[in-house]
Order: sequence, then C-alpha cells, then structure tokens
Amino acid sequence: MLIYTLQKRILGGEQLTREEAIKLSQLADKDTLYKAAGEIRDQKCGRHFDTCSIINARSGRCSENCKWCAQSVVFKTHIAEYELIDEEKCIELALSNAAYGVDKFSFVTSGRSLSDRNIDKICEYARKIKAKADIHLCASMGLLNKSQLNRLKEAGILRYHCNLETSPHYFSQLCTTHSTEDKIRTIRAAREVGMEVCSGGIIGMGEQMEDRIDLALTLRDLHIKSIPINVLNPIPGTPLEKMSPLNDTEILTTIALFRFINPDAYLRFAGGRLLIRHIEEKAIQAGINAAIVGDLLTTIGSRVKEDMAKVKALGFTTD
Repeated sequence: MLIYTLQKRILGGEQLTREEAIKLSQLADKDTLYKAAGEIRDQKCGRHFDTCSIINARSGRCSENCKWCAQSVVFKTHIAEYELIDEEKCIELALSNAAYGVDKFSFVTSGRSLSDRNIDKICEYARKIKAKADIHLCASMGLLNKSQLNRLKEAGILRYHCNLETSPHYFSQLCTTHSTEDKIRTIRAAREVGMEVCSGGIIGMGEQMEDRIDLALTLRDLHIKSIPINVLNPIPGTPLEKMSPLNDTEILTTIALFRFINPDAYLRFAGGRLLIRHIEEKAIQAGINAAIVGDLLTTIGSRVKEDMAKVKALGFTTD
C-alpha cells in the first residue's frame, strides 16, 4: 500500500516529494492515512505535547491588507484597539500560564512591525517575567530587522514567530502590502541572531490542497520545527467573512500531509479551534502534537485547564 510504503521511507530518513504528497491527498482510505501520520509523529517526536499561550500585546491599527485579519485598518471589524498592553496584566497572565505548566508564552503585536519604543517596553516585560517564572518566551511582531530581533533575544525571548500563511503562489491573492519573501527574510534574520523560529499558516482561505502542500514543503525547506495550523474563522468585516468552511476530511487530510512532509516538527493547533472541537481527537491521532492554549487574539480560544487535561488523557506528557 502506498501509504505504508511512503511511511517506511520517511521513518528511514527520506523526504516526501510534492507529487507523492498530492497522491496521498487523493487516496480514498483516509483513516489509514491519519493512522500512519500519527505513527510517524510517535516515532519521530515521541509523546510530548508542546503548549504555548499568547497575549494580544498590541491590538488593531495595522497598515497591512491581509484579507483574513481583523486587525487591519483597511477593514471595519470593530475590534479593540490599544498601543501596548498594560505591564501588570501582561506579567500576571504569563505567570498564570507558567503555574498551569504551559511551556511557552508569546507576545503578539499587530502591525507591519513594532516601534523601537515598544520593543524596549516588551523587553522590560520579558525580563520581569523571566525573573519570576520558568517559562519560555516567544514573540510575533511582524517584519523586524536583525537589530530589533537581537534586542528581543538579549531580553530572554528566544523564539520568533512569523507565519507564511499560505503557499508563495497564493499569498499575493490574500495580501499585497508585503510578500512571502519579506516573511522569509525575517525568519532568516531571526535565525541569524540565534533565535528559534515558529511559522505556519491558515487553511480555508480559498486555497487548493496543492497550496497547503506547497506551504508544508516551504516550511520544510526552511527547517521550521514549530508549525501552527490555523483554520480560518471568518471575521465579519473582512473580505473572507463569507468564506465557506472546510469539511472535516480536508482539515484532517491537511494535518496528516503536514506530518508526512514535516515528520519531526511540532504541528500546533492554533486559530479556529472552536470550529474543529468535534474532531480534535482525530486531529491529534493524525499528527498534531502541540497547541496554543487559552485565549487567542481577537476570537475566543480554549481553556488552559481543559487542554492540559485532554492531552494527558490521550497519553501525552506536557512536562
């Protein structure tokens, strides 16, 4: 059977080709595909489930025109807007997540990039959090340069997040104010200053399965080991507000293909989790081994306690 032939090759250290991934996506026996992907995860990654939480550290007022995003000034989405979150609130949330055993805490800011003044403030927040809690710190702040990224690293923020969002081919249909190449430059700059990198995308924005495969392949070429997989939650006021949702098979097949293509990465539940609550266990069986827990940016996320209990009940460790 093709599925197990390719699985054996991957477990032996070979890589899936684009043509092979497309063939896998077209197979009728989805349950076998999902099972094989889960076995790849178990053998390549073990049974540790990685968790992170995020804080919307700067909200709204973004100059970019990403069609999926509630934070753009181009669209009327009526979200809360503020320049930078209150220091006390930020530190309190980080310490709370650390107490629950969450692995990582990430500062996420809206905008093409973050001002030097606000970077200095975030660095101060980070130093105070690290002084009080043993939690890894991450940041997602747009298209920063090496100097800015190095300041974050020196403050104790050791991982940088910059989603590619979709395939390089499809990205220009969703955003014209920056490009995939801009994002890749930021990813490489983060690596050059010694940071880890987290990068993934959103599915359900009108792309084809081939686009999702191309995204997974691009992430593999960039050696990304933390890959958030968001499912579009259409936001009223954005151009994608009437986008039809993906069916369960498309979502689960995408996750399995990402696992075949990126066998040793953390594939992370991210945005849109409430839309797939009914298939979460199947998604974990198909290769997921990480999640953003707690609240998300502009939509409701999940409860930390519930998430930690669920993954432990499925046989994963979170330590």
